[in-house]
Amino acid sequence: MDERECAADGEIHSADYSVPGQGAVRNSASRILRAVAYPVLLLAVVGVAAFALRLRWDPAWVSPLFLIGVIAYLALLERLIPYDRNWHPGKDEWRWYGIYFLLTMAGSGLAQLLVALAVGLIAPEEPARHLGAEIPGALLTGSLVSYAVHRLGHQNALLWRLHGVHHVPEKVNVANNGVNHVLDIVLAQSLVQLALALVGFSRPAVLVAGLFVAAQGYFVHANIDVRIGSLNHLLASPEQHRLHHSTDLSEAGHYGSDLSCWDHLFGSFTWRPGREPTAVGLHDPASFPGTGEILAALLHPWRRRPAPRPGPE
Repeated sequence: MDERECAADGEIHSADYSVPGQGAVRNSASRILRAVAYPVLLLAVVGVAAFALRLRWDPAWVSPLFLIGVIAYLALLERLIPYDRNWHPGKDEWRWYGIYFLLTMAGSGLAQLLVALAVGLIAPEEPARHLGAEIPGALLTGSLVSYAVHRLGHQNALLWRLHGVHHVPEKVNVANNGVNHVLDIVLAQSLVQLALALVGFSRPAVLVAGLFVAAQGYFVHANIDVRIGSLNHLLASPEQHRLHHSTDLSEAGHYGSDLSCWDHLFGSFTWRPGREPTAVGLHDPASFPGTGEILAALLHPWRRRPAPRPGPE
């Protein structure tokens, strides 16, 4: 998306008009950054995973520290190569998103706690198979369960009353990736973790798969102008996830936030080159409390549904 600014007289001018030649240099730097931003993120996943396995780092601190680094990296990219400058959070939104982020982290911690016993009893300390086979298996298994839970969250009326909280904001960025109902997080992450434990994937395999999933989850939600081309048919991307948040339900598929193969397999893949949503948010904005109404959003699943209006006779 072109970076443009609106002057006080209402006319739109290029942001690069001030110094001849400076705009060309800035555009060149932006193109390079758009090209390397995603490979750098993937290399970070591989690097941290390799060190964590070799040095036997404790997942309890590796995962949260890595997540903080990913968020900081993507937040910086949002300033340097934004998809839409109007999607930057305002002051009030930063406050709301911060509260939601803490609730999301609490929900994630609760989910880990609920399955910790199961994982401790079932998941082996050391891989029973070669990690080269275990890691892809753990990734595919967790991704499939996550896809199924996410899709159900959109298609089941009760689950939508939880998951719909995430779709209230009318912009998509790193900060509001944490806008979730805490029970939605507990349910989704508990099921994924439990599935991995029941299949019997080792803790190292789950750690590596988790690092990739965490990076992908925030990458696809980032307000960055990064396009991954034909890789869209294998991996999820911001291009796809913006369509997922579209108010036009005919294009709002893409329930996978890490891999896109499940969207292809189950018919929810709608992306094509150049396809962008006209608007993002809820199809029916009045059906949920606003983003700033945090308590109301948390209580929303238990609100009495309004009686249906009588139809024309």
